[in-house]
Amino acid sequence: MPKSATKSTKKARSTRGDGHRVRETSAEGVEATQAREAGAKFEWHYGRISRVGNFQIAGGREVVIVWDEGGVSSQQGNISDEEWDILKMAFMSTGRIAILSDESGDSWMSDFRFLEAVR
Repeated sequence: MPKSATKSTKKARSTRGDGHRVRETSAEGVEATQAREAGAKFEWHYGRISRVGNFQIAGGREVVIVWDEGGVSSQQGNISDEEWDILKMAFMSTGRIAILSDESGDSWMSDFRFLEAVR
């Protein structure tokens, strides 16, 4: 491979911005680091998935979550393939999820931008 091709490949890899590694000694340390890097407004919210469903006629996918902070949310439709995979994985294992959100009020309950399955 010519040197110029090698250099451009290395440069492309270094500027992609696919994320970075976080190294901490505990799960709580990782959470604190992720929240700190996301910004001061972001908070973690935890819940348990009580039901998932897939309805072709009624708008697609559905998830019902009981939140540790109190309250229940139900979302039908507008769930991406990636979000659906995480929700199904959590439902089939511990049922626990975590959401990192900067939304105010109860809007964070449907903010799946930073969604994780929790062990």
